[in-house]
Amino acid sequence: MNRPFLRMVGIKKWFPGVQALKGVDFEADQGEVLALIGANGAGKTTLMNVLGGVIQADEGEIYIQGEYADIRTPLDAAEHGIAFVHQEMALMPTLTVAENMYITRFPSRLGLINYKATKERCTQALARLGIGLDPGTKLQHLSPGDRQMVEIARALLSEPQIIILDEPTSSLTSREKARLFEVIGSLKQEGVAIIYITHLLDEVFQVCERAIVLRDGEVAGGGILKDLTYDDVVRLMIGSKEISPHFGRRTAHIGDAVLYVEGLSRRGVLQNVSFTLHKGEILGLWGLLGSGRTELARAIIGLDPIDTGRIQVRTDGSMKAIHPQEAKNWIGMITEKRREEGLLLPKSVKINVSLANLPALISRIWPLIDDKRETELAEKFVNRLEIVISSLTQPVATLSGGNQQKVVLARWLQRNPPIYIMDEPTCGLDVGVKAEIRKIIGELADAGAAILLISSDIDEMIGLSDRFLVMNRGRIVAELSAGSPKDKLMAAAAGVV
Repeated sequence: MNRPFLRMVGIKKWFPGVQALKGVDFEADQGEVLALIGANGAGKTTLMNVLGGVIQADEGEIYIQGEYADIRTPLDAAEHGIAFVHQEMALMPTLTVAENMYITRFPSRLGLINYKATKERCTQALARLGIGLDPGTKLQHLSPGDRQMVEIARALLSEPQIIILDEPTSSLTSREKARLFEVIGSLKQEGVAIIYITHLLDEVFQVCERAIVLRDGEVAGGGILKDLTYDDVVRLMIGSKEISPHFGRRTAHIGDAVLYVEGLSRRGVLQNVSFTLHKGEILGLWGLLGSGRTELARAIIGLDPIDTGRIQVRTDGSMKAIHPQEAKNWIGMITEKRREEGLLLPKSVKINVSLANLPALISRIWPLIDDKRETELAEKFVNRLEIVISSLTQPVATLSGGNQQKVVLARWLQRNPPIYIMDEPTCGLDVGVKAEIRKIIGELADAGAAILLISSDIDEMIGLSDRFLVMNRGRIVAELSAGSPKDKLMAAAAGVV
């Protein structure tokens, strides 16, 4: 029997108040695309951070080609032929594409950086992924999908023997995703061991041959994917917890208009956008990558400027025109970039949960935050959303992606605004957390909240929304009723109306 190319034995890792890995054994072969899957907080990224040298295990050993590998830093991992494409992109937005790709390994000549060779090699690496970016372009000017492709191209530069792909398609268009899958196929043919982490189970069955499922820091099972079904994998991920695959359409009770957007425009981004959002309504905002959905949400909440347009909200029984900078008084924003824009990562869970509600937490005696009141409210919403933490003082950066998203939701539930804008609220989350958040969205609408929902998951969009607006190139090109078929939404988003 051939020995595995990569073997991790008895890997254990503790963080304050929690054991993230409980003696995990893990193996991968050359020329294999191995899915590493599990619910949020199962330990997938922690295990791969150990392999990638980002953190050190407290116990356990790593063997590559049968030889013990002492991996303490990312440079150690690179020397052992390991490349890591992280879920949270490790790129520097003010540097160019070429500078980001070669930040630790610039080609040199006579002791100086060889910029000509850098540009040529960068162009070749990007061409391998089917993209023709200018190596001199700064990252801050690229779309999230292009940035993701730069991250992947950088990982391939060192011709790795093992490559870890952590949610690699989260920002990619369908065309970019197809090209990535082609590259994965060629890497497999070259004998590279590919570890593929994703919550998108359709990708698992499309790309991978074998799966290992983690649950609560332990290996729950796995096997050859052709011998497993979708339901088999879900059961391994969530254990005995019952998760309905259906959305369970609610009976909407839609009331008066609470938000009216009229003629919102910004040159090159938004074109005369107008719509109305009602009390108790979930209004789906659908469109392909680059359609302007997120830009519209940011403009409404005052995060991005507008050239022309008017925003009105219902207050004291009548509609009132407001400046976008005032919108935060009525609107809670669940941003698509929770780590970059939605959370104060070094701060505690308690501080992050309380952040939007600070005026209500001021002591009646002193102009200071009432710590007892803050703690009570934070505990209330942590318990309500079943956020897994060791204590309210735990830094939010140490939580899993699903629990971080719940912290963002808890913040706005504590504030209880009449209007919510939710931009990709379930992106990158496991099936269990997705179901929980979708249930919360329905409950908020049933309680009278008005919700503008942005999602790239067309099934989620159709299952939750009472009505749809479809965007294309910064314009609303169609308004569709609940239950509209997928092909109608896709055709409208593509400009075929």
